[in-house]
Amino acid sequence: MPAARPDTEVSTAARRPAGAALPPLPKPDLVLLAISIGGISLSAPLISATAAPALAIALWRNVMSVGVLGPYALLRHRAELRGIGRRPLLLAMAAGALLAAHFALWMPSLRMTSVASSTALVTTTPLWTILLMRLAGHRAPRLVRLGATVAFAGVLVLTGVDLSLSPRALLGDALALGAGLAAAGYVLLGAEVRRTVSTTAYTLVCYATTSAVLLGVCLMAGARLAGWQAGVWWQIALLMVTAQLLGHSLSNRVVRTLGPSVTSTAVLLETPGAALIAALWLGQWPPAAAYPAVALILLGLVLVARGGRTG
Repeated sequence: MPAARPDTEVSTAARRPAGAALPPLPKPDLVLLAISIGGISLSAPLISATAAPALAIALWRNVMSVGVLGPYALLRHRAELRGIGRRPLLLAMAAGALLAAHFALWMPSLRMTSVASSTALVTTTPLWTILLMRLAGHRAPRLVRLGATVAFAGVLVLTGVDLSLSPRALLGDALALGAGLAAAGYVLLGAEVRRTVSTTAYTLVCYATTSAVLLGVCLMAGARLAGWQAGVWWQIALLMVTAQLLGHSLSNRVVRTLGPSVTSTAVLLETPGAALIAALWLGQWPPAAAYPAVALILLGLVLVARGGRTG
């Protein structure tokens, strides 16, 4: 799910008297944010460890999310769903198609390159967002441009490291970068839709579209969609609960109180978190040369988040 619109934090800052101290961050929401990051960090290692086709995992993860969210949305937001205008509906469906592209690219990349590399590259979504907004005529603040440059340098170093390992790892890097680009489009479209549509109604339309698109992709690719052991289904269900319900939903819950800058910066912890889990659980220790590259990407994204707040 996309984060709440950033103008909440801007308007709050505008109302604060000059020189006044920043209010302390609420501890309960910090705990919820920590749980959210833990859930998101488990996503990549869990996908890598699940003995099912990556596209099938992507499909069933979203189908299960619709199954959980659908009854609540139809009960509490039925009138809104019936009254959604043509333009918001089409934009929500387009966002769902981009989310499907994100999953269809990123999940296979986890089978081709390391969890650390794939996660670091897919979290470059803010960089792609800046590029797309620049193409639309919006000029980013200087610190944001600096951060984008630093993160891009990290991307070049990391892809060079993976090319030295194998062409397959480099292809996995390319898929992860494409997934980050698709996620940027998804976020931008979602922010536009949520000007007039509630998060619940938007999410249901988006996830349902994602599920339909991924079903078509799976059928065209000939991906096996069933016939696995019960443990595989439990892993997919765990992925849905941790990454979708705990990860993204809690992030959307706390962004109103903690602000988008704190929340988006904290989400960057997914990269070291996922890498640590993959190392301890799956034995995937990245090569030594990858660590400075990942550090550059994270540093660049932190600068982007800080620049976005001050800009």
